[in-house]
Amino acid sequence: MAKRKGKGPTPKAEDRHWHGKRQKARAAKNAKRTGTPTMGPSGRPTATDSPRPSGRPAGARRAAGDSPELVTGRNPVVEALRAGVPGTALYVMSGTDERIRESIQMAADRRIPLLETGKNELDRLTDGAVHQGIALQVRPYRYAHPDDLLKGTAPLIVALDGITDPRNLGAIVRSAAAFGATGVVVPERRAAGVTAGAWKTSAGTLASVPVAQATNLTRQLKAYQQAGCFVAGLDARGSTPVADLEVASGPFVLVVGSEGKGLGRLVADTCDMLVTIPMPGKAESLNAGVAAGIALYEISRLRS
Repeated sequence: MAKRKGKGPTPKAEDRHWHGKRQKARAAKNAKRTGTPTMGPSGRPTATDSPRPSGRPAGARRAAGDSPELVTGRNPVVEALRAGVPGTALYVMSGTDERIRESIQMAADRRIPLLETGKNELDRLTDGAVHQGIALQVRPYRYAHPDDLLKGTAPLIVALDGITDPRNLGAIVRSAAAFGATGVVVPERRAAGVTAGAWKTSAGTLASVPVAQATNLTRQLKAYQQAGCFVAGLDARGSTPVADLEVASGPFVLVVGSEGKGLGRLVADTCDMLVTIPMPGKAESLNAGVAAGIALYEISRLRS
């Protein structure tokens, strides 16, 4: 029986032909997990290594976790920049269109990095959305803690239950800013978050009105009650007009539900009182953003 020949000593890791490939693969995996971009020859992040947002192909989409969001399309991008949406990078294929030139100028004025890119790369970054040769990367919003909204001796907090449209969130934040609210609290799940759409509708007021996320809205409302706040739910089932709510002059939480379903049962049961907006006209209900604006005006009048 023939003896087998030995293969000799095991080569060192750096001498193995596959070692470099494994190192590169590990580095790429770590960069993807931590969000650290790979540096190009110039020492700047390459467009291909930019964070890849995910989501539905639309004008503005929210990525999962802390990933940045992209606003795509000539009109959405220029409107977002006009509204003061905090961009971190502007990806452009060419500057021939008037709206693209305006976007480039506004980005330059606000020192937003301008990255020239090709169609294939922009298709990849936007997941195949209709981008029209331009996309604005928006930094992830940093939510406040719900307890941070308890400012001053008589805080005014707006809590949202079942609001899923970011435009409604932006409109409510705008009303909150106009009528002196200290902040807005939203549930972490099954609710609208701060997206580029919310920034646009808020007309920049998201920069001054904090938005907090609550793991459990019912539990957070109880925490506000324990902190001395009166919690009133805005609901068609309410028997007290919001204009007659004298208790709103103190620490107060206004809870606003969705237009279709109103307040959830547990949230409504937690409220100290349900209040309503009398409507002598023919409309059965109001848009959540409009209803919140009217209620906040009345509460502001009572508090003044």
